[in-house]
Amino acid sequence: MGWWADFDRSEVAADFARIASCGLDSVRLFLAWEDFQPTRHEVDRRMLDRLVTVADLAGGAGLEIVPTLFTGHMSGVNWIPDWALGGPERDTRFRVVSGGVVSGAGLRNWYVDEEIARAQVLLAGEVAAALAGHKALWAWDLGNENSNCVVPSSRASARVWLARITTAIRAVDRASLITVGLHMEDLEEDRRLGPREAAAACDLLSMHGYPIYATWADGPTDEHVLPFLAHITRWLGTGRDVLFSEFGLPTYSDRGHTGERDRERSSPLLVEEEAAAAYTLRALTALRGAGCVGAMLWCYTDYDPAIWAKPPLDLAGHERSFGLWRADGSAKAAVAAIHAFVGTTLVDVPDGRAWIDIGPDDFYAAPSQHLPRLYRRYRQR
Repeated sequence: MGWWADFDRSEVAADFARIASCGLDSVRLFLAWEDFQPTRHEVDRRMLDRLVTVADLAGGAGLEIVPTLFTGHMSGVNWIPDWALGGPERDTRFRVVSGGVVSGAGLRNWYVDEEIARAQVLLAGEVAAALAGHKALWAWDLGNENSNCVVPSSRASARVWLARITTAIRAVDRASLITVGLHMEDLEEDRRLGPREAAAACDLLSMHGYPIYATWADGPTDEHVLPFLAHITRWLGTGRDVLFSEFGLPTYSDRGHTGERDRERSSPLLVEEEAAAAYTLRALTALRGAGCVGAMLWCYTDYDPAIWAKPPLDLAGHERSFGLWRADGSAKAAVAAIHAFVGTTLVDVPDGRAWIDIGPDDFYAAPSQHLPRLYRRYRQR
């Protein structure tokens, strides 16, 4: 969350070299909203220059990037500029951090607040202009799980917002793909911006899924949850291609002190590194078999213990260890699993989705009931 303000070109270059070395070909990165847009009328030119540097470094390493706008929600905290606060919106599960401190303020809803929406159009257009035509730019992501910040007041307001932001990007960059980071909760609940709305404005759909957060999954390493979510997303999104842009597991290892290892093992959210590696390989295989155009892992590296006392890591301990690499730079077992997967041949697994026995309107009438029910049908097919 602090890397844009505390920017280190050599550190980014080293990170990208490590990522490319195991066969990964792309990186999703996040624009800290208050760093890039300190006021609603201003986009920080230094940050745009740093973004271009990041794209240059990615291209030099043979990687493509997916910049994510309006971040926004990240790792259990909503990071919001002070000028976007003062509204009635608040998801009580997530603390709001602004200017480096926890705030008790609510959020202004950018789907209905004209000032915030205009500010977002400004940021989207300026950032897109800075990277337009860059060889390392693959796609734009309009936000990371936006519904954890604010929810549209209606489907119409969601469609208007999507049209405004995509228009701002396409005015200066007509070549790059556009998506928006939907997540599992956008299927478990009707949050009014789901696959159907996204499909009308975006080039491809994105989905994030974690069995550790799904009460209806068969345990934390149930890889079948992921292709199921991909199928549901494509079905609700009128057949649009799906990028599964987030999956992963937080881990514990045998490297720590005895007390720390015991504490980590007692957490229902953490799994052993070897189990996470096996899950990663199964998940990649299943997502490819489900016809996804790609899959992205959360995330590159564990967080350094030096910032564990800061939000969100002070309270969300499991967020510390989702990395493929440990904080000291050493690789977890999942890295070898990914390297083994790269270059394997595609196994076509046709799925006519006969297990879906309702229409989209019926699904949205009671998504919290239908999603678990359909998952059981999916597993029994």
